[in-house]
Amino acid sequence: MSQPDQSKQQNSGNPFDLSGHRALITGGTQGVGAAISLALARAGADVLLGGLHHDENAERTLSACREQGVTAELLVTDLAKPPTTYLPDLLTHADELLPGIDLLINNAGTYIDKPFFEMDFERYLTTLHLNVTSGYFLTQAFARRWVENGVRGRILFTGSINGVLSEPDHTAYDTSKGAVAAMVRSLCVTLAPLGIRVNAIAPGLVRTPLTQVLNEDPRLDAWMKLHTPNGQVPTADVCGGAAVFLLSDAAEHIQGQTLLVDGGMSSWQQPDVPRDWQG
Repeated sequence: MSQPDQSKQQNSGNPFDLSGHRALITGGTQGVGAAISLALARAGADVLLGGLHHDENAERTLSACREQGVTAELLVTDLAKPPTTYLPDLLTHADELLPGIDLLINNAGTYIDKPFFEMDFERYLTTLHLNVTSGYFLTQAFARRWVENGVRGRILFTGSINGVLSEPDHTAYDTSKGAVAAMVRSLCVTLAPLGIRVNAIAPGLVRTPLTQVLNEDPRLDAWMKLHTPNGQVPTADVCGGAAVFLLSDAAEHIQGQTLLVDGGMSSWQQPDVPRDWQG
């Protein structure tokens, strides 16, 4: 099959300009998802934020996006269920709220692990549904539309450094993030010939509601900074620029890749403990 024509080629001369594009960001109301939503809005894209609730986080992120002069709407749905229970309504509501979506950011995810010997099937299944299955079937649904309509869509997954490095008591989470990295490669070889680009970002440790413990435990915070070559545990904002890049014209020939946004953590086997370390 021949590749479809580029439907929304930018002419601004800025390869990072996303004006004219429309994005659905799952889990887009807080944490990494909110950072991506705002970064895309700043780059000129209209955004549809997927979220579990219409709450203060959703309102805050919507307001910040709208301040960039773009359209920003909220789509409330629960992606931790089987896709057949939500996908038809999600597509209908997405068309009503923000028709013409050509950027899909599969960011929704969770960490709810217990120690391995205490993990139960429902907790494991919820993790896999939200972190892996939802992105797989959302990609399938949007890719079908794009191929039919000649749209060169762009897809971004949010993986994790835990897709390549593991932690105790993260067995289900680490399994899910490893699956995301493999899925990105597989979807690339399936969809790239059809003009659809698939990549991922894999954040290291960043400050989100799921890592609130860092703000409550100075000892742990210092330990994690020691394990990061640049010595930082930043806010989720650091993920926004990487997302814009991978979705932009500047990354046209980058496909099937996972970009680690981790301050170098994945490059370092283990730091030397300072002699005066009091952790």
